[in-house]
Amino acid sequence: MTAHPTPAAARPPLDLSKWRSLPNKLIGTGALLVALGLAVSGAHDGFRQFGYCWLLAFMFFLSLCLGAMFLVLVHHLFDAGWSVPLRRFNEHLACLVFPWMAVFFIPIALLAPRIYQWMGPQLQAHPDHSLHSKWPMFTLPGFYLISAACFAVWAVLSRGLRKWSIAQDATGESRCTFKMRGYSYWGIFAFAFSLTFGAIIWMKALMYEWFSTMYGVWYFAASVWLTLGTIYVITLILDRQNVIHDVLHENQYYFLGSVFFAFTVFYAYITFAQYFIIWNANMPEETFWYLLRERGTWFYVGLVLIFGHFFVPFLSLLRIDVKSTFPIMIALAAWAWLMHYVDLSFNIKPAADPSGFPFRWVWLDLGCMALMGGVLAKVFLRDFAAHAPFPIKDPRLSEAMGLRSPVPTQISGGELDEIDEELVKPSTTGGAH
Repeated sequence: MTAHPTPAAARPPLDLSKWRSLPNKLIGTGALLVALGLAVSGAHDGFRQFGYCWLLAFMFFLSLCLGAMFLVLVHHLFDAGWSVPLRRFNEHLACLVFPWMAVFFIPIALLAPRIYQWMGPQLQAHPDHSLHSKWPMFTLPGFYLISAACFAVWAVLSRGLRKWSIAQDATGESRCTFKMRGYSYWGIFAFAFSLTFGAIIWMKALMYEWFSTMYGVWYFAASVWLTLGTIYVITLILDRQNVIHDVLHENQYYFLGSVFFAFTVFYAYITFAQYFIIWNANMPEETFWYLLRERGTWFYVGLVLIFGHFFVPFLSLLRIDVKSTFPIMIALAAWAWLMHYVDLSFNIKPAADPSGFPFRWVWLDLGCMALMGGVLAKVFLRDFAAHAPFPIKDPRLSEAMGLRSPVPTQISGGELDEIDEELVKPSTTGGAH
């Protein structure tokens, strides 16, 4: 099945009635597994393992929120036309970051002294070289202040962009468009800094001795890659439900697939560049991070990422027609979720299980993800139903639909002379037009 324009009236809408209860089922199942995980982890290691599982799920869904925020920012910065029909549900995804992801951060804030080794009283009182060089970021006040600042930036950006987007639906004023562009101009810099600080303070800090200047870019590339696959599926579902079908052009699927392909390559480039630079420098305070991940089953997890996170999507997306072939793209989007989970595990879990991938705790990972995913899906569907499904008065909407004003293909000699005279006619101010 490929993307072809089909009149909405010519086909029945996609029936999703059996999936409507899925968020509630995810919440129920996830809550049960989380409660069991709290009991087992509490008795096993004082909730430390639960903290790592919760952190993994948190960083996974934060990727979706920040990836969607980036797509909205880029849409306004480039004044894009093709992405107008997709902007509204990206705005809703971005708005999940506050307050919902902030609420999900509370267990991490409470368990931080158990998760992060450098928060121990001995290292805080007598920091070593690695910790001292990262002062004041890697201090207890620094951790919580930076975390609060990140959520503050993301709240202002996501809420402000959606506020003016919805206001545009009501008035259609150009002021709304200029306001959203204004948010994007300063927001792209604030977004870059806040995402980098968040990735460093919440994930890289698990091994505080490690140095990497590319870690924020790695998390950014992985987040947008995951979000693009998710957005492709959401677009397809809304299209098949005839919600946004009338404002779509078949090019949207091709463009989404092309950007998905681009971030597949960009992620691989950043990941390899980080490894190559650290390997080439051969400094113990950097190489130990990779040496640890060559032990036990972590070595095979690394191979899964090399082939699964890069070669599988890269080779699958090389053909132009694949980007508009729905069964393949849906499978690749599901594959992106699996690979992102493996990637985050590769970055987070060795701090707790250096000998190998903790298969015995996968059920708790899935429980945390099910609980967060169910809550976020429920909020997303509520917000989507409360507003227009796409920006109904965006000035670029007709362009997104593939509509253009007719251009005359033939001009007579007399008409051409009139145009020439008009172009050189003096203006009222004495100049020429």
